[in-house]
Amino acid sequence: MSLKAFHLIFVTVVLAFLVGLGVFSLRQYQGTGQAAWLSMAIIAVALVPVLLVYGVWFLRKLRHISYL
Repeated sequence: MSLKAFHLIFVTVVLAFLVGLGVFSLRQYQGTGQAAWLSMAIIAVALVPVLLVYGVWFLRKLRHISYL
């Protein structure tokens, strides 16, 4: 497995965890009303598009390198 393939898998897994963290934090905020959970949900959701843009940038930059 190349570093490029590992990197893309890692970015995908982190995206999934960020979405899960955002949903979990939002549900915790709805249950407890604590502002810390809302803050964590906002941060997690705000990082998703940032990581998506990074993933697209990474793919374009290393377009000529194979996945093997």
